[in-house]
Amino acid sequence: MDFLLLLEIVLFGIVEGITEWLPISSTGHMILLEELLPIKEQLGSNGEAFWEFFLVFIQFGAILAVIFNFFHELWPFGKKKAKEQKNSIWKIWLYIIIACLPAAIIGVFLDDLLNKYLYNFLTVSLTLLIYGIFFVVFELLYKRKGFSTRFPTVENFNWKVALIIGITQTLALIPGTSRSGVTILIALLLGCSREASAKFSFYVSIPIMIGATLLKGFNFFYEGNVMSGAEWGYLFIGAFIAFFVSLLVIRFFMKFLKNHSFLGFGIYRIVFGIVLLILFFSLPSFHSLSPEASNLSSSFQLNLSYLRVVFTNFKNFALPS
Repeated sequence: MDFLLLLEIVLFGIVEGITEWLPISSTGHMILLEELLPIKEQLGSNGEAFWEFFLVFIQFGAILAVIFNFFHELWPFGKKKAKEQKNSIWKIWLYIIIACLPAAIIGVFLDDLLNKYLYNFLTVSLTLLIYGIFFVVFELLYKRKGFSTRFPTVENFNWKVALIIGITQTLALIPGTSRSGVTILIALLLGCSREASAKFSFYVSIPIMIGATLLKGFNFFYEGNVMSGAEWGYLFIGAFIAFFVSLLVIRFFMKFLKNHSFLGFGIYRIVFGIVLLILFFSLPSFHSLSPEASNLSSSFQLNLSYLRVVFTNFKNFALPS
């Protein structure tokens, strides 16, 4: 096992664990990190296929942290739970399914167009910048006028709120948007509390990311790929790091929301977007990532939306004759 490569694997796990749950776009950070550390070149002939699987698998590590943190709130079984509590949890799962459907359906039909025209560095930079401005404007308006909180907890949601959040989540099919960022923003505008908005965003990620991991893993081995012992080690070390960091970040984020706004995240997105734009227009290697060259970066293909991985695989899958 290469020690330097192992350090790079750990770094990717850390970045995944931090950026996946904060409204700052994990896509943009992974793209930049992959440009700085061309790790696929160090993995040999199987490098690109393994790397795509690795990027999905460390997200599975991150989603396990969500399940661990909110297991009691989402597990509808157990003798100690009253019937009303169990019914409330089942209702939350219904809202999760409703919120997942719009982006899933749209992702199937627009997959090829999104892959061709939006998997590029410029799109990520602009969406980071635009949604950063949205967050700043929202917080300034919130501070000036205030918004009524109609849904203090996820249990207070209704199917209409879940559906609107799900429809808006389709915007996350555009890379750099940040799935958590756009779902939190629309939930706040609908009158959900900050804590409820963040929780529901985490909840919706569970079926999406688990499905993506299972299908990506199945296709990886179905296509005849074989991993070495070192690659298995990289896989589980990256996932463990993403899990551990995600645990800390999620707990920090939920506490942070009790007394703070999203203004800092909005400012960070604006600054990061500007930095990426400067790199895009000043460095030839970054500028080469044009809309027609989307396949040059697996990060674009993977992080545009976890939903794409799940439903595109269903669309393209065929049993051997």
